[in-house]
Amino acid sequence: MNNKKPIGIISDSTCDLPEEMIEKYGIGIVPVSVFWPEIEKIPGSNFFQKMRELEKSGDKSFAKTSQPSPQAFVQAFKKGLENFENLICLTITSKHSGTYNSGCQAKRFMGEEGKNIFVIDSLHSTASLGLIVLKATELLQRSKPLQDILKEIENYAHKVHLYALLGDPKRLEYSGRISPVLASWIRKGQKIGLRPLIGVKEGKISAIGIKAGVKDVSGALFSELESKTKEYRKNGKKIRVAICHCDNLEKAESLKKMIEKDLGDTNILFVNQVDDILGSVLGQDTLVMAWSAEE
Repeated sequence: MNNKKPIGIISDSTCDLPEEMIEKYGIGIVPVSVFWPEIEKIPGSNFFQKMRELEKSGDKSFAKTSQPSPQAFVQAFKKGLENFENLICLTITSKHSGTYNSGCQAKRFMGEEGKNIFVIDSLHSTASLGLIVLKATELLQRSKPLQDILKEIENYAHKVHLYALLGDPKRLEYSGRISPVLASWIRKGQKIGLRPLIGVKEGKISAIGIKAGVKDVSGALFSELESKTKEYRKNGKKIRVAICHCDNLEKAESLKKMIEKDLGDTNILFVNQVDDILGSVLGQDTLVMAWSAEE
């Protein structure tokens, strides 16, 4: 007798979902790796606190990241197919990682079983990827046909928005992603309330604008959410939000309280810490928010 469920969900560790949600929905997670020998010997209760301690010594080393191997996906797919007839795999945007390509290679390696595996480039990461994964779990609960679910997931990915405000840009500077001159200009701007607003555009995470008058990152992200969702809320649409942070729980909780107090028609799905992969690039104290309007 076949006791398999129709469809299961797999993602990678950059989806930043809380562990309890991953367990609740039976989501398979393929880890993305961080290689940073200098930080391994540093004491600290989490990755970001170790970064803080490392920087106190003047160390400007940075993490090297690598996508999961095709074999890691093969293992996850085989395990998933023990319990599900089909698998939907949602990965970090292919514009910043080869994770999607590894998933596609693994699907080919699976031979005949690969026909039951559907790998989707989410075009997102961190909190926004988390929202997409949760959307997929909701669609499964409605018992919709597989092809309808795949289509809805891809459509939904284009309706999810991601915003982030950096702490200090030094991690971007140390890793060579921005020049020391640009990092210096960003710091000068922060002192007078100007901060680059990070977002996602066509799968690429980059600066999408400048926020002026920023005295508090929580308040700045709240005002962005309030402004961008005003028309949706006026038309009776409920807003779904996810908040992630780089060892900045106080600001994350502050943002959550602002939303709950002033945007009552908003559903905050989770608050969680950013995974080490993106955290090593974004740096300590960065605050991240993703949102979408419910259909």
